[in-house]
Amino acid sequence: MSKNSSVSKAFAAAFVVLTASAIAGIVTMVIMYKTQIATMNPTPRPTFPPTTTGLPPVTRLPKNLVPERYKVLLWPRFYSQILEEVNVTSPNQTALFTGNTTVYFHCVQGTSSIYLHSQNLDVYGPVVASTDTDEGIRVTRMENRQDQTNFLEIELDYALKTGGNYSLFLSFRGEVSGGLEGLYGSSYEEGIPAHEDDTDTDRFLIATIMEPTFARRVFPCFDEPDFKAEFEVTIIHRRITTALANGINTDGANIIDDDWKATSFQPTPLMSTYLFAFTVSEFTPTPSSHHRVQINTYARPKATAAGHAKYAADITGRILDYFERRFGIIYPQRKLDQIALPDLISDGMENLGLITYQEGALLYEEGVSSRLDKENIASLIAHELAHQWFGNLVTMEWWNDIWLNEGFASYMTFYAVDAVEPDFKLKDVHILNNLHSAFEADALASSRPLSTSQADVQTPSQIMQMFDTITYCKGAAVLVMLADLVDQPVFDKAIGRYLSDWKYKNTDQNILWEYIQKADDESTGERNIAEVMNSWTKQIGYPVITINTTSGEAFQKHFLFNDSAVSSLSWHIPIRAMKYTTLFRLIWLKPGESAMKEQFVATKGEWILANVNCTGYYRVNYNPENWDRLVTQLQKDPRRIPLKNRGQLIDDAFNLARAKLVNVTLALNLTRFIRNEMELIPWAATISNLGYFVRMFDRSEVYGPMQMYLRNQVEGLYNSFRNDTDNSTVPTDHSSQLIQIKAIDVACSNELPECIEMAQHMYADLMKINSTNTIHPNLRSVIYCHAVAHGGKEEWEFAWDLYLRSSDVSERDRLRRALSCTKKIWLLSRYLDYTLDPELIRLMEVASSISYVSRNVAGQALAWNFIRAHWDYVRYGDAVTLIEEVTGRFSTQFELEELERFVMDYDLGPASRVAHQAIEQTAVNIQWVSESKDVILEWFERETG
Repeated sequence: MSKNSSVSKAFAAAFVVLTASAIAGIVTMVIMYKTQIATMNPTPRPTFPPTTTGLPPVTRLPKNLVPERYKVLLWPRFYSQILEEVNVTSPNQTALFTGNTTVYFHCVQGTSSIYLHSQNLDVYGPVVASTDTDEGIRVTRMENRQDQTNFLEIELDYALKTGGNYSLFLSFRGEVSGGLEGLYGSSYEEGIPAHEDDTDTDRFLIATIMEPTFARRVFPCFDEPDFKAEFEVTIIHRRITTALANGINTDGANIIDDDWKATSFQPTPLMSTYLFAFTVSEFTPTPSSHHRVQINTYARPKATAAGHAKYAADITGRILDYFERRFGIIYPQRKLDQIALPDLISDGMENLGLITYQEGALLYEEGVSSRLDKENIASLIAHELAHQWFGNLVTMEWWNDIWLNEGFASYMTFYAVDAVEPDFKLKDVHILNNLHSAFEADALASSRPLSTSQADVQTPSQIMQMFDTITYCKGAAVLVMLADLVDQPVFDKAIGRYLSDWKYKNTDQNILWEYIQKADDESTGERNIAEVMNSWTKQIGYPVITINTTSGEAFQKHFLFNDSAVSSLSWHIPIRAMKYTTLFRLIWLKPGESAMKEQFVATKGEWILANVNCTGYYRVNYNPENWDRLVTQLQKDPRRIPLKNRGQLIDDAFNLARAKLVNVTLALNLTRFIRNEMELIPWAATISNLGYFVRMFDRSEVYGPMQMYLRNQVEGLYNSFRNDTDNSTVPTDHSSQLIQIKAIDVACSNELPECIEMAQHMYADLMKINSTNTIHPNLRSVIYCHAVAHGGKEEWEFAWDLYLRSSDVSERDRLRRALSCTKKIWLLSRYLDYTLDPELIRLMEVASSISYVSRNVAGQALAWNFIRAHWDYVRYGDAVTLIEEVTGRFSTQFELEELERFVMDYDLGPASRVAHQAIEQTAVNIQWVSESKDVILEWFERETG
């Protein structure tokens, strides 16, 4: 199905297309545009030659015209309800939308050509006028280029004058997207169908997502982030629906006739086009109080009435307060709408004044949603609200610095959740998980710098590739390091000034460094911030520091999984280190430097530990003697080593082994202490890193003794929670709840008999006729999965039936994962086929469903064959995730050759970079497995006796 021209299934039926004259009549009745002179002066004013008629460079718009204000009318013609009609073969749904826009702009360089963006729109009726003189300017030609520039070029009879103010009016029409981008349709059920073919409960809505380059698919505009403007919007919609947009509703809705009404919204603050948003639905609000901002959280009426939006509504105001206090800048509007959508390609989108979320990521149903879902909801809301400052208020100049949006939002999430939900105690867990995700993605030679040159990010596909782990996780990790380097109060002062001075403007990372530098100079003034930080943001990868605790020598090297890769990159590295119980002052290792550091000399058999509390974006290796002392300390009394470092030592050792910098037996020896460990962070690091071993060896003879070892190691942890687990209860402590789930998952995955028996027993009780689900919501996902894994057709079909009948999104997500856990290949194949039917599995859930199957050793080959056979459909969900997940086990030459053919033969679009990274990773896996397999097998056989 074509992404650009197809019609969403929710709207698939006959189109009702009204005549152009009727459209024009209603539009005229609703909107009376007045020509006004904009008051804003563009900042800064670039200097240009007096006139240009040349084409814009590459794919970027010229800067000769600066938009200041848009007046936009949009009229989506869809029906939110379809009433069954006799003798009608298809319902009267339509994907048509029409509208018009007037953009007011300032001319900073004389030109006879206007360039803006338009994609998949029929644009007509251009009118250009001077708002200084009210004089019209004749349009001699208009062309919408059919290439990746998406330029709408308008040629004028004579040149616009430098310093003049003008307006451009355009009418347009288009179709609601069949994918999940731009203006798209979605559907859901409200109520319970009376019979199988009952469609009276079907409801339809439309929503938008414009980031990064989809606004041009909805209305003609200057669709680049540094063309900020005000947006004054009117939406024509069905009388039974509610329209939401970025701005505040001016005065309710104006009734047009029996079917239609128009809702107008106040002008927004200055913002980029990618933040433009509106929805039309029958959703209802859950209001929440704030001393200044009216917060409304919208959801399906049934969900609202049941109180499922209440937790999100309650926590939003508290997070908003936290950010206002921390930044010293108030949220710039008096209203904040949030909406829980049945379909959204990302978990959330930070549109100014109208934040959109996936329904399952925002709604919380007491007794059905897991308590841990609250953690995810709080984290996601914190991320999107952080964007109201980082991204919305102060915006990156171009997509090459998107980390200034996403890295900051991820970083601020750690602290906001910790502030509003301190009982979660998740800040350290989140910071370390983020660090490890960044490390994994950034250890390949095919990685990319955090901040690239603008010339390297031009096309929509290149822009989309910037939304990756490097942007989100590495961006947050280098901010953690920077804040630790200059001290948190200094960092916070600099960020407050940066946001205040650059609000409603666009910046790049150099401007950020200037503000950090100024605040640091006022404190200590000991370093050149730009010089230090550019070594982390303008280069790929990160270093490994090797410390010899006998001589005190320390040196750095670019850390890469591929040990044959050659790199001369080096960094300015701030090191926090401790000797047994003594914490040293900050130690610096300069680029290219091999230095002797007195602090790194161990005396009297003491151990040295570097990167204390894991604030640095680097790995640490030691001489064998120091590693032995650290291993001994962990086995003897692990609490003497900071908690985060207990996890980091495991992660460093395993990854150093993957890069062949230490013997793999060192990493495995480190896991011995985990048998008596009760904290989440070390267990999470162990499970994650041994997960790589599982993926590499679960099709070989290594897997048997590896399972036995893991079973032995986890038994004590599992038994510590067994009373709670067997009674389907959970601990009161949040982190204990997380580790209870990990204990069950590891125990059942590695065939601990009492764990499997528990899961099968609970699931069998659930399968009894009219049985109440007594499994605690926290435990359902892991118990469903392992019960289905150890069951057959009956258990699988029961889960499928539960999935079809459930209306709770979090429960459906748990069941989707459980369906992938079966070891029956024919059931997995059947499940994959279901992903092709959007009535069964939504498009936004296709990638995760296939990924779940690929994580199952019985389903990995099936998933790989499936995505190649159905790439034209499945890639529209999340192509990047699909390739990352489905290739995760590749470790043979045959798999590498298949992957290389896939890259050559298929249109991968924004997923092309991750596909090439998968090729590199597969080559690394092949070599590592070949060299390490015998040693690893011997170690596990020896440990299990």
